[in-house]
Amino acid sequence: MTFEPVIGLEVHAQLLTRSKLFCACSAEFGAPPNAHTCPVCMALPGVLPVLNRRAVEFAIRAGLATSSTIAPISRFARKNYFYPDLPKAYQISMYDAPICVGGAVRFTVDGAERRVRLVRLHLEEDAGKNIHDAHADASLVDLNRAGVPLLEIVSEPELRSPTEAVAYLRALREILQYLEVCDGNMEEGSLRCDANISIRPVGSDRLSTRTEIKNMNSFRAVERALEHEIARQIEVVSGGGAVVQETRLWDADREATRSMRSKEFAHDYRYFPEPDLPPLAVSPAWIEEVRRSLPELPADRRARFEREIGLPAYDTEVLTARRDVADYFEAALARLGNAKAISNWIMESVLRIVREKNLDERLRIADWPVTPENLAELVELIENATISGKIAKAVFEEMVATGKQPRAIVADRGLVQVTDAGAIGAAVDRVLAAHADKVSEYRAGKDKLFGFFVGQVMKATEGKGNPKQVNEILRARLQA
Repeated sequence: MTFEPVIGLEVHAQLLTRSKLFCACSAEFGAPPNAHTCPVCMALPGVLPVLNRRAVEFAIRAGLATSSTIAPISRFARKNYFYPDLPKAYQISMYDAPICVGGAVRFTVDGAERRVRLVRLHLEEDAGKNIHDAHADASLVDLNRAGVPLLEIVSEPELRSPTEAVAYLRALREILQYLEVCDGNMEEGSLRCDANISIRPVGSDRLSTRTEIKNMNSFRAVERALEHEIARQIEVVSGGGAVVQETRLWDADREATRSMRSKEFAHDYRYFPEPDLPPLAVSPAWIEEVRRSLPELPADRRARFEREIGLPAYDTEVLTARRDVADYFEAALARLGNAKAISNWIMESVLRIVREKNLDERLRIADWPVTPENLAELVELIENATISGKIAKAVFEEMVATGKQPRAIVADRGLVQVTDAGAIGAAVDRVLAAHADKVSEYRAGKDKLFGFFVGQVMKATEGKGNPKQVNEILRARLQA
């Protein structure tokens, strides 16, 4: 029997608010344990939660960007469970009345467009963090994260492969980053993904018993965990067994899932309305105000780059994967209209430096030493034959190191390209005279020596000879 997987994702996005969801404590990552705590997020007696308006605005932004319906009235509920990292013994979340309902995420897999519907987007507070391996005889609790605002985004079970699941997750992260509501850093836990997965015979429309997989902190982990769990479930069913509904953890070291606990049902959490918070009312005027503030989303920007600028699909995918990179490209394009040349420099040189210097998460690309205007100026120097492409690479490295303008570097180092035909011709004559034996071999049919001659002429001109002129004059001399 042939099986197909049925996958739904629950994504928790930490919202980029300065403070927590129900108190004024900082939501910043990386502070010493329990430094960002107060009576509210520590659940001391008598305290009351106060809702963070900015978090609600971010939820509305995400809902509008995914074509969800924004509920005029939504309610918070208490999700009850007992664990050391949850000081109240309940989590304030949304249950039967979420702030956003429906919607969809569009993405591309293997050149084909896919659309996966959303069940809901809702606000909830994060739990703290248990640390089990710091001491042999005790577990520790860090409550810095307790109360940090999360947006949970739940998809319908419409994903049919690990590849589709990763493509969906990438597209969702892009949207959240473009909206500037979440930084999307999976390693730090600001974007976390749980997967619900089952298998069924191909052609069946019935949903089977599912398992939930947790502890996946990268796109590769999501893909590998799903691949392993699909194979495990197929092996269980093919052997005559039954899949057990449970929560499983992804063990990255062993590249396997392992059982964590039996999977809870909604009634296990004994949800009931949060008595300390009134219903949340979102007015049409507020929704329209947020709608007007939305940026151009990644899919729309890709389409525009292809349609109006004429960039290839590959370039648009790379340039629009991050909003700041796309902004950088457009700023450079405003200075110089050669879109393809600028795109090539960003993809081959700018993003290489970003990766090498690990600037991705620490520094916005528009703030780096190579400004978009300076990159455009560098490309312009190549276009007007002031410098060659090879010299431009050296100039670029100095731009990265110093932040200087390319024209200043070229002038200071005397890198202006030699375009005088007489000077290039004289250098060609010197090279051919010094290598008469190789000239004879070339004229006898050894065409590959042409590259050798080009290299020698460029060396003779200290790399400043115009490559096109060098090739033309050299070829003419050799054929004479």
